[in-house]
Amino acid sequence: MKIQHPLLIQAVGCVGSQLIRGLGRTWDFHFRYEDPAVDPEVARRAGQRYIYAFFHEVMLFPAYYWNWPSMNILISDHRDGEMITQVVKRLGFGVVRGSSTRGGARALREMTGKLEGNLCVTPDGPRGPRRHVHQGIAYLASRTGLPVVGTGLAFKDAWRAKSWDRFCVPKPGSKAAAVTPAPVFIPPDADREALEAGRLEIERRMQSAMIEAEEWVEKL
Repeated sequence: MKIQHPLLIQAVGCVGSQLIRGLGRTWDFHFRYEDPAVDPEVARRAGQRYIYAFFHEVMLFPAYYWNWPSMNILISDHRDGEMITQVVKRLGFGVVRGSSTRGGARALREMTGKLEGNLCVTPDGPRGPRRHVHQGIAYLASRTGLPVVGTGLAFKDAWRAKSWDRFCVPKPGSKAAAVTPAPVFIPPDADREALEAGRLEIERRMQSAMIEAEEWVEKL
């Protein structure tokens, strides 16, 4: 059943954000950065801006750990996106609506105007395929001049939804691991071929980081 009434959506947003805060306090976080400068906390203090990318299935990790107003997250114009918007706004994110399939051009204009902060994207959303990077993030990086930091995130103990992304809900007390490779730079004058090369490199690094994070978290 789809929730469509505005008051119900707001209620879901309120309850959802409280649940994430409550669960997040119990998670045990571990981090590896190939370049420590891309750590969002370090970047925030240094005034450096990036496009942070993480796959749709593990969005609860950054939703709890990096929920600052300077993190502007792109949320799909898909009808389920309003509930996610209500949750992440209450957690403290800035929000831009749009996706690679709906509202993408408008979202790009809005995000370009938000250069005082970082941008956050789930490059396989809103419908997948799972762990596939769409070209929109490469275009966004080229036009904004911001490098892409694609992070691999994993939880040791979690429930998995039977959705296209196998959405991950970590159990209380779960260990969490983040593996972050070096950023990918896309030239500002990138043509179609260069954008595709950038997309492939972002995808390669993110998929590799996911595997490393999943293997690491099982050893913690």
